[in-house]
Amino acid sequence: MPKVKTKSGAKKRFRLTGTGKIKRKHAYKSHILTKKETKQKRNLTQFTLVDQADVPRVKKMLNI
Repeated sequence: MPKVKTKSGAKKRFRLTGTGKIKRKHAYKSHILTKKETKQKRNLTQFTLVDQADVPRVKKMLNI
């Protein structure tokens, strides 16, 4: 049986925490930053967890 490959886009976007949860970066931090407030840009820098509704889909992409 062939190997199951991980989706390369998901591999770059998601990481596992020590407890097995999936963390992700916030969106809207890549461009057009001049019109965003400093506080908003600072809060977008932090990581957050993937929503519970999306966890099965992300795990399937990562072959977890």
